[in-house]
Amino acid sequence: MNQDRRQIIVKEIDHWRRSKLLPDQYCDFLLNLYADQETIHTTKEQHHTVGKAIAAVSRATGMQWLLTFGTFTLISFVVLYFNEFHPLLQMAVVIGGAGVFLRIGQRLRKRNEAAGLAITSTGMLLILGGGLYMLNVHGLDQWGWKTGLLAFCSLFWVIYGIAARIPILHLCGWLAALLVYAWLLSQFMEHSKWYEVQLYWLPIACLFGWSSWFVNRWSKQVSAVLFLTCALVWFMPELYAMMFVDDAILLQLQLIIKIAVGGILLFSMRKKWMVWVV
Repeated sequence: MNQDRRQIIVKEIDHWRRSKLLPDQYCDFLLNLYADQETIHTTKEQHHTVGKAIAAVSRATGMQWLLTFGTFTLISFVVLYFNEFHPLLQMAVVIGGAGVFLRIGQRLRKRNEAAGLAITSTGMLLILGGGLYMLNVHGLDQWGWKTGLLAFCSLFWVIYGIAARIPILHLCGWLAALLVYAWLLSQFMEHSKWYEVQLYWLPIACLFGWSSWFVNRWSKQVSAVLFLTCALVWFMPELYAMMFVDDAILLQLQLIIKIAVGGILLFSMRKKWMVWVV
């Protein structure tokens, strides 16, 4: 029997099971005859999941139904009338919603790390996205307001990332902080020379490198994030010059020299920095 006919028969058996035309034991017997083992295993898992969902719905009490539909109604009301709320109430809604996502994400991480991190990321993005939306609604489109919001988010991401042991969130916090710093430089340090741009960033790279060495005795995870941030800041002058400096002189040569110097430093100090991050 070819594969196409076998799949058609398996679909028919599945249809008989769902329509209750045949008892489950007969359907299992027919599946054993016509389906391969992988298909049988997948089909049983799907029916087991659906069965559990149906059983959970059938056992739900009236209070649980009321809470479910009440929550859905409340969310719909908030979404529809958010622009009519007082600014303080809007802030409370955004912060409260983000807090709920963070709480759920933290509890879910104990059972499923990926799902917990996804929920936590949603909460963090809600703070940033909700803040930007509020600034737009109230006409606060100046760069200072947006920079302040991003600075607040970066600080919160760093603190929460360290406290909750989420390295990617910790790193995103530092990247957001670097973006804020670059934005401020572009506003207040116009027409900078190439060596001035280097001076804006290289001391910060050294600060991150020293911080990575300093905190490695307490947290290897935090030390690794700081070391990676140090490596990124090392190349930030060239990226900044590419974006904000009109007459970036010998940019390619600067980048080649930075790569060579960075490689030499990493090789010569490999026995030290590998201890910080491993």
